[in-house]
Amino acid sequence: MEDVYEGVISDAMKSEVRNYFSGILSGEDIVFGHDVRLELEYVADNAGAVWSAWREANDRYSEEKLIDIAPLSEASSGKWTLPVELEPSADMPYYLGVKGNRPDGGWPLYLYLHGSGDKESEWATGLSLCGNFNDAPSMYFIPQIPNTGQWYRWWQRSKQYAWEKLLRLAFVSGEVDPDKVFFFGISEGGYGSQRLASFYADYLAGAGPMAGGEPLKNAPAENCANIAFSLRTGAEDSGFGRNRLTGYTKDEFDRLEQLHAGYYEHWVELIPGDGHGIDYSPTTPWLASHERTPWPKYFCWENFEMDGRYRDGFCNIHVIERSNQDASSRTVYEMNIEGNNVNMTVRNVSYETVETVSGIEMKFEKSYEDVSRGRFVIYLNDNLVNLSEPVVVTVNGKTVFEGIPEPSLGMMVSSCALFGDPMRIYPCGVEVNL
Repeated sequence: MEDVYEGVISDAMKSEVRNYFSGILSGEDIVFGHDVRLELEYVADNAGAVWSAWREANDRYSEEKLIDIAPLSEASSGKWTLPVELEPSADMPYYLGVKGNRPDGGWPLYLYLHGSGDKESEWATGLSLCGNFNDAPSMYFIPQIPNTGQWYRWWQRSKQYAWEKLLRLAFVSGEVDPDKVFFFGISEGGYGSQRLASFYADYLAGAGPMAGGEPLKNAPAENCANIAFSLRTGAEDSGFGRNRLTGYTKDEFDRLEQLHAGYYEHWVELIPGDGHGIDYSPTTPWLASHERTPWPKYFCWENFEMDGRYRDGFCNIHVIERSNQDASSRTVYEMNIEGNNVNMTVRNVSYETVETVSGIEMKFEKSYEDVSRGRFVIYLNDNLVNLSEPVVVTVNGKTVFEGIPEPSLGMMVSSCALFGDPMRIYPCGVEVNL
């Protein structure tokens, strides 16, 4: 790495960063080749320059963008075609619209996922419901499922592509508050939003599945530290074990909140007397009062595969090599920061099914084991530690770094490319090789 670069990166360097981002967006497997150390006092300015380059690269990237913002009542719609290699003939229509007046920090963004009835009527019902929820100011993205049958699942890889595109385009638009993103849905959309809440928790302020209930193996509750989580199901809704699974989810969130007070805020409710149909109106007003913690000093991430795909990062870590060899186990990363001490525990977890009802795995016991492989980067910024003072990073009881972290352009660029998140352009990082 070159000597310390003084001040804010030049226009020529910013152009290099933008061109790198353009390659990443196009799917190229490339490494940023012009890393330089940066002065600590210019970290914020350089993060702004990196984000500007990311926005420019996105603006130039040829793809179906979001439609222009209009009132939700106008029912303005667009369409995305999902990659054919992920799902054949998959056109995803969507409504995009706003309610109320735009806050100074941008619109809170709500992704609503509909149930598994006739997709045209479900989509229309979703627009009507979302228009009446008392959650303004708000922006709504209301997609229609592209295909039915085996493709009627909101968590499949083709839909993961759509949600990550939505987050990316919403953030670069400058119109959305990146700390006010909410996922919710009803019935099939409840299953989907519960899984997505666990998979994408680091992007979310909150999630609100309704009339659902997933086995916790599909949506580990541990991942939902630092977000507001609501799950409301009719107490008499026994179809596919929804009421029982909702109860198990409540028990798990209660347990986690007792272990980590203040980190697992939740409202999990079995509504007396109700079946599959419930009052949907309380969920989004409850979510609306919350915002994301973009730099949590505690998290627990069970890196589970969803439709055969893992994420490569979460919160402030970038996974280069997972510690689990296959899907029979999962890698769990648990971080706790106190002062300038960063403590990370990395283990593998395996599930044993202990209760099955009508072929549905309902309840599990977990067993943990030490890991002997794996590589990842722990990103750091001055919201997590004091970058002017020595930092100690400990992983599984072993000190892997001790010293003052050096800000670098490479860390900013890699974290921006990984997360596409204006709040997570990290200047420093520690690579860990287990």
